[in-house]
Amino acid sequence: MKNKKKLSYYSTNPDFKPEEITDFDDFKIDPKNQNLEVWIDKHRAGKTAVIIKGFIGNNDDLKSLSKILKTKCGVGGSTKKGEIIIQGDVRDKIMDILKDQGYRFKRVGG
Repeated sequence: MKNKKKLSYYSTNPDFKPEEITDFDDFKIDPKNQNLEVWIDKHRAGKTAVIIKGFIGNNDDLKSLSKILKTKCGVGGSTKKGEIIIQGDVRDKIMDILKDQGYRFKRVGG
């Protein structure tokens, strides 16, 4: 499933017609312009998981970031519906890795 968001524009030119970007295959956002949310979920089948939401980009970039996080934390995880799910209570470690990679993020919940 592709991660899709509609970007909005404003112009004082009455003839301005912005292009709608709904396919992010060729669209890349610099990590410092991403606004990720790092959640902790303690109710996933009785296990703790860290969920990263708000990634804008294609599935390959999402999976690449997921692989970096899983490798550096030494845990498993997956990507579903534009979110990264990392097993275990490793939110602080993930936030350190995201900071090192240049991503903007905020800690949400618990």
